[in-house]
Amino acid sequence: MKTCPIYSLDRKKIKDENLKISIIVSLWNEEITKRLYQGAYETLIQLGVYKQNIQTWEVPGSYELIYSANKIANCYNFDSIITIGSIIKGETFHFENICQSVSQGIKDINIKHDVPVIFCILTDKNKQQSFDRSGGKNGNKGIECAKTAIYMSLFRKSIT
Repeated sequence: MKTCPIYSLDRKKIKDENLKISIIVSLWNEEITKRLYQGAYETLIQLGVYKQNIQTWEVPGSYELIYSANKIANCYNFDSIITIGSIIKGETFHFENICQSVSQGIKDINIKHDVPVIFCILTDKNKQQSFDRSGGKNGNKGIECAKTAIYMSLFRKSIT
């Protein structure tokens, strides 16, 4: 089994690699997605990604993350794309349809393009769960996804 020495988040290595990261943020449930974005952005900077190498776009909702991530993967050369969204269950089947579509869409982009697309989309039963997972008692999923973006960027570079 081949091992890859990238799994330690070494700030110097990250700076040396000059990683370029795209972040796409849904404006739906903005009070949650902004917290996820802050966690992701600040973590990228703390771990050594240069500010000028982080490009942020905003889209209306989580469903629009599919189109925008695909377009960015087609038109730019980022090392990773982080998609940030928040889908909260309501009283209709809309929640299930959107969750499934967005999950499938992001998976398809990961397969189609040679760039990791990181799934930072909360799919929660209620707003409290979303707050708990975006900087509350359960941490901030944005931080985890920023680390994943770096790991996968370095993994991709180690393979090519």
